[in-house]
Amino acid sequence: MDNLITLVNKIQRACTALGDHGEENALPTLWDALPSIAVVGGQSSGKSSVLESIVGRDFLPRGSGIVTRRPLVLQLHKTDEGSRDYAEFLHQPRKKYTDFALVRKEIADETDRITGRSKQVSSVPIHLSIYSPNVVNLTLIDLPGLTKVAIEGQPESVVADIENMVRSFIEKPNSLILAISPANQDLATSDAIKISREVDPKGERTFGVLTKVDLMDKGTNAVDILEGKAYRLQFPWVGVVNRSQADINKSVDMVVARRREREYFSSNPDYKHIAHRMGSEHLAKMLSKHLETVIKSRIPSLQSLINKTITDIEAELSRLGKPIASDAGGQLYAILEICRAFDQIFKEHLDGVRPGGDRIYNVFDNQLPAALKRLSFEKNLSMENVRKRITEADGYQPHLIAPEQGYRHLIETSLSTIKGPAEATVDAIHYVLKDLAHKSLTETAELKQYPSLRIEVGNAAVDALEKLRDESRKSAVKLVEMECSYLTVDFFRKLPQDLEKGGNPSQSVFDRYNESYLHRIGNNVLAYVNMVCGYLRNAIPKSVVHCQVREAKRSLLDHFFTELGKKEGKQLSTLLDEDPAVMERRAGLGKRLELYKSAQAEIDGVAF
Repeated sequence: MDNLITLVNKIQRACTALGDHGEENALPTLWDALPSIAVVGGQSSGKSSVLESIVGRDFLPRGSGIVTRRPLVLQLHKTDEGSRDYAEFLHQPRKKYTDFALVRKEIADETDRITGRSKQVSSVPIHLSIYSPNVVNLTLIDLPGLTKVAIEGQPESVVADIENMVRSFIEKPNSLILAISPANQDLATSDAIKISREVDPKGERTFGVLTKVDLMDKGTNAVDILEGKAYRLQFPWVGVVNRSQADINKSVDMVVARRREREYFSSNPDYKHIAHRMGSEHLAKMLSKHLETVIKSRIPSLQSLINKTITDIEAELSRLGKPIASDAGGQLYAILEICRAFDQIFKEHLDGVRPGGDRIYNVFDNQLPAALKRLSFEKNLSMENVRKRITEADGYQPHLIAPEQGYRHLIETSLSTIKGPAEATVDAIHYVLKDLAHKSLTETAELKQYPSLRIEVGNAAVDALEKLRDESRKSAVKLVEMECSYLTVDFFRKLPQDLEKGGNPSQSVFDRYNESYLHRIGNNVLAYVNMVCGYLRNAIPKSVVHCQVREAKRSLLDHFFTELGKKEGKQLSTLLDEDPAVMERRAGLGKRLELYKSAQAEIDGVAF
């Protein structure tokens, strides 16, 4: 069972080394899930003496006012008989202390390194491991003593700061509370009992320790408290007899002090019947045994928590993306990879893997045909306009068989109106491609890391699409102009057939311009124009796809890549200007992941 406490000790040390102190900093915390024993007591309650008695060494700083200003995680490791006592600090991993007076000094110095000499308090713990054959395997968290008045040099808030810190440790359901109260004061005024009752009203996690039993007024005793009659807890109260100040000044040996404690309880008529469960030695064994039991019961839930948190952290790290490379080559490679990811998403939209590409077909299949149908040729092909164009085209000599120049003029002016729908189709496709590029930017997770790169890629994509739009517009308009510049010959070859079917070439010129004749010309022109519209309805989409869609799919960021290759390291760095908050979050999660995987390996390596 001892290996269970050793396991928690290792995880606690790893937590502190990686900055997990159980504080609320939006990062998953393992510290809160670990079973621990928090030592709580008011100033002058004898808290330090109890801890030193359990350890069997003088190692804690002493003095007036608030001496303990940072939590001290005290991890006791039982060693083989005959081995020498020594101590190690987590912040000095390769240094062994055999002189415990130096341990006391280092605790004070390390406190000042974080809090300064201003007497402030800090929740960042100090980790101290003590190895000795005279201890039991046990971990205790010594918290700053509760106080009611700030001493000189401390802010008035220190009273509330200490209370809030103590409460943050003991309110956690995995925390066992070692409440230290002096027997020579009214238990109702005990700071430790008061705050313990607030977080553990049923006393299910609280161990009561009564100090200074030997200093009570003559004729009084603490039997009612120690037997649980005055204030009942789930676990029996333990009374201890600490060394007096005179003993401390004389450096009375702990072995001697423990013997005197045993003798006091066994020889005192008031406590003789409960002497077997009194004293610091019994207290240490009881706490060790109970801590082992609690740890064993929590291991399954701890494993579940660790496994789930590892999965969650890895998922978030994946969303946050990889950290930025420091060298120019690595940065260029990272930018190219991100751009390729964007380009691939854009292609997937066009190819139907992602939604949006169907909007292009909708332009070709619905918008373009509807626009061509809405073209009005009535004004151009009205009787008045046909008569005017035919007679003007004849000039001084009327046409002999068919008014070819008049036909050409009527057809060309009608066909030129198709330029509008052709250009509108190009613009509609441009709008769709721009929208798909914007969606692709949003859907490229890596670009969310780098706002400047996202803007540059977005601008480069829009610039490329605008150039493609201009080229596509020229091509589509050219299709219409080609139809205007060269009319299909078969259309004209049909005109003489009309004369053979009833036309009379001997008619006067004026009879040729009658309404029936002009109406037939208008219908012929309209038929030809409709034939060309049918052709362009298929040709314009082909031109647009060739000039816009296919080129966008093939070379959307080609110019951007060319310019990118000319940039120097500093310019590349400006594109990878990741949000500092994201960088900090990633680094914090990386440390947490390291911590949880280390804890997972430690737990898996323990045989239950």
